[in-house]
Amino acid sequence: MQGHRDGHGFVIRDDGEPDIFIPPNEMRAVLHKDRVRVRIVRQDRRGRPEGRVVEIVERPPQPIIGRLLQESGVWLVAPEDKRYGQDVLIPKGATGAAATGQVVVVELTEPPALFGQPVGRVVEVLGEVDDPGMEVEIAVRKYGVPHEFSEDCLALAKALPDKVRAQDKRRRVDLTDIPLVTIDGDDARDFDDAVYCEPAKIGRTKGWRLLVAIADVSHYVETGNAIDVDAYDRATSVYFPRRVIPMLPEKLSNGLCSLNPHVERLCMVCDMLVTAKGEVQAYQFYPAVMLSHARFTYNEVAAVLANTRGPEAVKYQERVQDLLNLHDVYRALLAARQARGAVDFETTETQIVCDDNGRIDKIVPRVRTEAHRLIEEAMLAANVCSADFIEQAGRPALYRVHEGPTPEKQEILRSYLKAMGVGMTIGDEPQPQDFQAIAEATKDRPDAQQIHTMLLRSMQQAIYTPINSGHFGLAFEAYTHFTSPIRRYPDLLVHRVIKSILTGTKYMLPALPTPGEAQFKLAKRLASRVAEPAIKPGRAGTASVRETQAWEAAGLHCSANERRADEASRDVEAWLKCQYMREHLGEEYSGMVSAVTSFGIFVTLDALYVEGLVHITELGGEYFKFDEARQELRGERTGIRYGIGARVRVQVSRVDLDGRKIDFRLVDEAGEVVPGRLAKAREPGKPLPHEKAREQRMADGREFDRATALRRGKDKAQGKPAAGKKTGNGKGGHKGRKSRG
Repeated sequence: MQGHRDGHGFVIRDDGEPDIFIPPNEMRAVLHKDRVRVRIVRQDRRGRPEGRVVEIVERPPQPIIGRLLQESGVWLVAPEDKRYGQDVLIPKGATGAAATGQVVVVELTEPPALFGQPVGRVVEVLGEVDDPGMEVEIAVRKYGVPHEFSEDCLALAKALPDKVRAQDKRRRVDLTDIPLVTIDGDDARDFDDAVYCEPAKIGRTKGWRLLVAIADVSHYVETGNAIDVDAYDRATSVYFPRRVIPMLPEKLSNGLCSLNPHVERLCMVCDMLVTAKGEVQAYQFYPAVMLSHARFTYNEVAAVLANTRGPEAVKYQERVQDLLNLHDVYRALLAARQARGAVDFETTETQIVCDDNGRIDKIVPRVRTEAHRLIEEAMLAANVCSADFIEQAGRPALYRVHEGPTPEKQEILRSYLKAMGVGMTIGDEPQPQDFQAIAEATKDRPDAQQIHTMLLRSMQQAIYTPINSGHFGLAFEAYTHFTSPIRRYPDLLVHRVIKSILTGTKYMLPALPTPGEAQFKLAKRLASRVAEPAIKPGRAGTASVRETQAWEAAGLHCSANERRADEASRDVEAWLKCQYMREHLGEEYSGMVSAVTSFGIFVTLDALYVEGLVHITELGGEYFKFDEARQELRGERTGIRYGIGARVRVQVSRVDLDGRKIDFRLVDEAGEVVPGRLAKAREPGKPLPHEKAREQRMADGREFDRATALRRGKDKAQGKPAAGKKTGNGKGGHKGRKSRG
């Protein structure tokens, strides 16, 4: 069940068929995230299946985070996540040490019923809503992000050595004399990749030898041990402004597995020969011991490449030629990317800069330099080699798969390109080259941003899976993740598989729990994720059914937790932006339309890089129709159009911190607010559509006013039978119950 802040919900079907709409009256006894069984009863006006809940199959233990309030003598917790459609009643004595207005974590003791609110008790007090870092504390609990390592994990990490020992170097290539360097952002705390490049002869032509060295996390984190179990649960590090929740304990992520300068570290190396055309002619993998000769930032490398006689170049004069070699191989790899037709859209990414109190100081665009692209191409090359190495060996592993657009999205894109007068389109089986060609052909059009946004939105999300279907966006037949085992669990698995190939052994995920084994906890989690394998044994090498199940389960888990981390990060950024924009209420800004929906336009401000909604009722005193093909709103009387990329001027009108929403209203060139149409839409004596709908819900018994809800809550907290429930003598039934059927 996926709740919605407006009171209704959607059932996300296990069979992948379209979601089922659940009206508000059916959501009273159901909670967001419940597993339910529903019966489809009709199609709504929009053609969506509408259902009725017939059974709650599973109610997962889910803490609810919210603010503790007292209204009319009743203690309530208003959920911070508005997808939980009801306040939680807190009986007297169950508030713990919490005070009114504080943010708390609630454990449900009684689920919601048809005519009764859920009841719970406070189990944790997070603090005041304006406390620094509160947004992160809320997000990690709201999205279920594991943020505390187990005692066993911390004890095992503490027992690890502080530096590389002599026995750790056995059967490893000594690369300490090779001037490998790390290149990362200014604020990076861990360094998991290092690079080195030198010219090399490939036959009679020139080329390069490119080394990508990655921290050897698998040497310290063994399958099934306490650190591994915690790492699997997290699946990825989660990055927030000013705070990181790492996948591995700090002793590993910032110590033993961080390629800090001038200290020996264990690594796995992808050693490649790259031709002048940017093709990897040959490669090999091997475990090694390395020593980083310098810690560069992207800005420093960009400065050296821009001016080899400047101050940065003088500071690192011994490494200048190495950086120039890296730049040469990057240009060759980039040429190969363009020849493949890989999709490459330039998008503006932003960075939130916070002050000492954790508040936003400013939002600035991230500038992508040649140094960023240099590292990106080197990492892509290593990832492609790792995928090829695993596929050639016929071993099961997790690939990073990005499939082309679905037939539905293809049709939407074709209609859009035709409506916009783009003289190109995509074929029945679109290729990455098609997208890149359209992007290149339209880059100088005034609406280029709009077209490129639609191209990007037509694509699917990338996932982890043992079924290799290639990477559509990058135009690779096989692709995986090898370069970040400190912060991504799939990379750690890839390292283990590569090591097993090198040693002639076979790496196996624990497929079924075996009591008494150290791998029990990890195996149980893996096995519980998938009931039946989606691929047959032998498709991914010589994998058995159980083995395949485990790999599919791991892929599902890692993909889901990657989404979870993204959602938690976006939630925190939205909180901070809302907090920031509360100080700018009433101010005017210019901006660009970034998305168009049937209910309004989303506008991103030029100066602040903050997005907000101009509701359709704020667009002017006329009726606007949503053109799905063109992705624009068009006024029926004036013909004015609002599409992606349109320039507008807006005023900040409202900020909803709880809902993470910022509302704008349009402002004309003279600085006057454009009048909305609601005032003109009302006919004398007739209610507005939303008022009429609410009156109908009240009449049907599907909506209660606040006073009624509080009265029932107060009765429940005092142990009185709620109105509408039968008492012991069978009397007192709700009058409307019989008529509701």
